Amino acid sequence: MERIWLANYPAGVPAEIDPDAYANVPQVLERSFTTFAEKPAYAFMGRRTTYAQWGQQSRALAAYFQSIGLKPGDRVAVMMPNVPQYPATVAAILRAGLVVVNVNPLYTPRELEHQLKDSGAAAIVILENFAHTLQQVIGHTAVRHVVVANMGETLGFPLGALVNYVVRRRKRLVPAWSLPDSVGWTQALRLGAGLAFAPPAIGAEDVALLQYTGGTTGVAKGATLTHRNIVANILQSGAWYGPALRQLPKDVQLNTVCALPLYHIFAFTVVMMLTAYEGGMMILVPNPRDLPATIKELSRYDVHSFPAVNTLFNALLHHPDFDKVDWRKLKLCVGGGMSVQEAVAQRWLERTGCPICEGYGLSETSPSAICNPTNTDRYSGTIGMPLPSTELALVDDDGREVARGLPGEIALRGPQVMRGYWNRPDETAAVFTPDGFLRTGDVGEIDARGYVKIIDRKKDMILVSGFNVYPNEVEAVAVMHPGVLEAAAIGVPDEHSGEAVKLFVVRRTATLTEQQLRDFLHEQLTGYKRPRFIEFRDELPKTPVGKILRRELRPPG
Repeated sequence: MERIWLANYPAGVPAEIDPDAYANVPQVLERSFTTFAEKPAYAFMGRRTTYAQWGQQSRALAAYFQSIGLKPGDRVAVMMPNVPQYPATVAAILRAGLVVVNVNPLYTPRELEHQLKDSGAAAIVILENFAHTLQQVIGHTAVRHVVVANMGETLGFPLGALVNYVVRRRKRLVPAWSLPDSVGWTQALRLGAGLAFAPPAIGAEDVALLQYTGGTTGVAKGATLTHRNIVANILQSGAWYGPALRQLPKDVQLNTVCALPLYHIFAFTVVMMLTAYEGGMMILVPNPRDLPATIKELSRYDVHSFPAVNTLFNALLHHPDFDKVDWRKLKLCVGGGMSVQEAVAQRWLERTGCPICEGYGLSETSPSAICNPTNTDRYSGTIGMPLPSTELALVDDDGREVARGLPGEIALRGPQVMRGYWNRPDETAAVFTPDGFLRTGDVGEIDARGYVKIIDRKKDMILVSGFNVYPNEVEAVAVMHPGVLEAAAIGVPDEHSGEAVKLFVVRRTATLTEQQLRDFLHEQLTGYKRPRFIEFRDELPKTPVGKILRRELRPPG
């Protein structure tokens, strides 16, 4: 497809970036460790870690990894929430030429065992809160080295001891565990600090990261992301966010909220890596679902950049302490992971003065591929335009490009697109077109300006009497009702129409009745799009990132 969007790029955003500007991710990080040495790199519970300290800790840990026999290319799993040990550990893994395997800390034993076995991880760094899960499965995996971190160890005395007491004794968040040959994270750091570190040769096409897909499409598969993929996406995101970030005074350090989990690719690249590249500070939020704690943490700082998902923006807006955070310094809000709903975007703009720029990406694209301009002042109803150096095509079921003006499956090509799925050549072949475009599984359309609109995932489409109904549309309309907090639509079998729409709703006001909602939807949706069934629930199932899981609402079979 002709890159018609380039004519509408914001001033100062280049059409291309140079994905070979840095040889590998450690080169990006080491530039930051040196250039911004005395600046804080991340903050956690009021305690700040400088770029120099980040560099020293990661170097010591990299030396430790080398000392226990890990070789370049070996996989190291990381199973931690947003705690200071995470960025230090990831930087160490990458500096040693090892491969990061991000693991969701909330995995069940079955899910953890699958990912450790599939990746062939030789080692794991894990927060003690989740060590009991590892204990149940480690014997069935190739893991031979375990490093265990704890919540308070980076906070110093007495705060660290107090945090560990509360976590272990008061809140009982650390179930009993036994991993006899494990080493403490601080101990590994001390051991490594006394050892020589030998930086290995790391090529641009070497694997940096195995990022397992969120599981919303079936069995989790590892997207194989190279150093070049990650470097490219750091530079693409930096170029795209430039118009917003340049609004900060030159003497003000960028503060980025890190409420999205760092083990998710959106936060990994767009929060941690990009903030490091820009010399900013991450504000680490370990549990964004604890809204009072999140708001308390954010109220300590000037907040400049806030990448999040629709559900988090929405939950914050409805919290009574929302205004305890000074939102007036916000320059950039990026929404990803799921659709940003118009009602949420409008309320956020009214309350903060900063628009939410909806973007789009996948684990397979490192992740950013498409985004709205960051100098916008309104909700566009689209996911924006392809980022620099990104090509887009809309294709049919056979992989052929559809005629201009027709919807099709979004297919992407660019330096941020993965090499393939780890050890799954058949799955890899199934998602790539012969000319190298990644088929996303999302149906979209593009307008004359080059803005892309998601219609929906192909598999989530509801077929009602031959008409296509897209859940996103039904959900977006439902949450426009002032009594609706969240909504999810699915298709259920129907003997008359093939499928019918069922809507699950979380009420904002307890007085909302089914008939009131039906009357509202009747005004907003044509007949075949209206829900046949409405079910009220206290909450909807979500991924750790906050994306609503429609598949868990579907009837079995």
